[in-house]
Amino acid sequence: MPHPQSPVGSDADGTDHQPYDQSIVVPNKLILAADSFERKELSWFATTQIPTDLAIQVQDVIFNVHKYPLVSKCGYIRQLELQPSISKFRHDLKLEKFPGGPDTFEMILQFCYGLPADLNPNNIAALRCASEYLEMTEEFEDGNLITKAEAFLTFVVLASWKDTITVLKSCQNLSPWAENLQIVRRCCDSIAYKASRENSSTGEIVSEESWWLDDVATLRIDHFMRITTAIRAKGTKVEIIGKCIMHYAGKWLPDMDEGLEGLRGYGFGKSELHFSVLRRKEEESAGQNKEQRTIIESLVSMLPSQNGAVSCKFLLKMLKTAMVYSASPALITDLEKRIGLMLEDANANDLLIPNYKDEDQGLMLNSPEQRTMHNIDVVQRILDYFLMHEQHQQQKIGKTTVSKLLDNYLAEIARDPNLSITKFQALAESLPENARSCDDGLYRAIDIYLKTHPSLSEHDRRRLCKIMNCEKLSFDACMHAAQNDRLPLRIVVQVLFSEQAKMRMAMQGKESSIIADNSEQEEPRPSTNTEIKNLKSELENVKTKMTELQNDYSDLQQEYEKITSKHKNASPWILNWRKIKNSLHVVAESDNNGDGQQRQNKPGFRLSFRRRRSVS
Repeated sequence: MPHPQSPVGSDADGTDHQPYDQSIVVPNKLILAADSFERKELSWFATTQIPTDLAIQVQDVIFNVHKYPLVSKCGYIRQLELQPSISKFRHDLKLEKFPGGPDTFEMILQFCYGLPADLNPNNIAALRCASEYLEMTEEFEDGNLITKAEAFLTFVVLASWKDTITVLKSCQNLSPWAENLQIVRRCCDSIAYKASRENSSTGEIVSEESWWLDDVATLRIDHFMRITTAIRAKGTKVEIIGKCIMHYAGKWLPDMDEGLEGLRGYGFGKSELHFSVLRRKEEESAGQNKEQRTIIESLVSMLPSQNGAVSCKFLLKMLKTAMVYSASPALITDLEKRIGLMLEDANANDLLIPNYKDEDQGLMLNSPEQRTMHNIDVVQRILDYFLMHEQHQQQKIGKTTVSKLLDNYLAEIARDPNLSITKFQALAESLPENARSCDDGLYRAIDIYLKTHPSLSEHDRRRLCKIMNCEKLSFDACMHAAQNDRLPLRIVVQVLFSEQAKMRMAMQGKESSIIADNSEQEEPRPSTNTEIKNLKSELENVKTKMTELQNDYSDLQQEYEKITSKHKNASPWILNWRKIKNSLHVVAESDNNGDGQQRQNKPGFRLSFRRRRSVS
């Protein structure tokens, strides 16, 4: 605070004056002792028999006091007393931007008048800053307020964890005085020292009983950053730093999943998805939005680079919050890369990121293509970062886990009626073909998409089903697909063909394994040989029956074509009746005559015999 200099001037009438003496004589024993202070509206008065001669204004409060008690201890007011203008205006003085405001100045007056001054952790920081403002040094009186405040801070406050936290909170409204006087730095260093000592005594990982996390989480973000940086500089484990950051974020940032829980519906028995977090954001003021954005950016900048310091679930929550409060694109990209490195630990519900503008309004987009419930592009970028990392590390284990995660995510977003087939297909095909060991999850997502979008054309249905590999479907999935009328007919045929091929290979593999086991044994057991013979005979019977059924089908088809060509104008009822009558006549005639050769030459009897044989 720049203090006004002592000018040498002249009166208004132009009469010159000699410069004032640069010293003031103060009586050794002040007779101006105030018993107390009285407040009348916005003015304070010292209760003495001697009238006051100085009015000091602090903010909107005026203090009517005596000048000598203040001049004897305050260098700033003594310097102002030497100015000739003060005598012209009844010694009125206005203290601009006084640290602590009127409450702190009242305690300063009590100290100057010799009244008891209560120093405690709640007011010591303000008194220290105010005494520095008024220049209450040892030069003017031994044991002045600066000396007393410093002693209280050093020997009382900094020795106590609770008092240090209290003083640091009180410094939030004392900038820049608290910073310049190193009060904030000394408090942060003391807290960091005590916290790091607690961590070293409890082990590498902070337990749930870490009492200091709650206290540190109540501080302002800039003070929290300084403490966290100091704790990290002392060699504290990254897990502790990560847990401290997550604890602070949980206290100061809104829970993005709270408004979305239980509201993920798309018109199928549930209400449509409502983004309560967006409505909350619209109701907040611009100052609150800026504060939240500052907290997010500060916390992300402090995140340790090592994997495992914070959970993937926490990073996804931070990403949602950062997008809601329109954080910088660089910060969002940083979070996406961090999530990509830990994508194996995520789950599908955490990846459901609401879709909204990157503007302060947070309103939904209007175009049909962009009016999807969830932001697919963000997940696509996260998946790309994961694949880049896997390719660099040359690992394949993580892809299997991520493939299941992606299939579950596709099943969730497939319920969105506004999701285009292009985005769905692009996201499903992001993983390489060998990443999925089983395509049941992908088939489930495709089936949900077809159910949600019944108006898809046949071409789009075939295009969508080409994503999955029918050979990687399980038996249950194949049975479901064979009866699924939403799938294209060609896909159903492929599913049945692949299942038949797998069954044939399984039977051949079982037979070869049994033969191999028997060849290894010195004395084959009779029961095993009998089982092999039975299996072979059953297989031959099945083949024979299938051949007979195929022949019956061919004969029936030829007979139908002949009848149709001969009797084009005949009624279907007449043709059927004639067919039944002829067949009955042939059977009766054959039974009466006992002519076996004739029975074999009749087509109707041959077909009936084959049918009875196939059924038997």
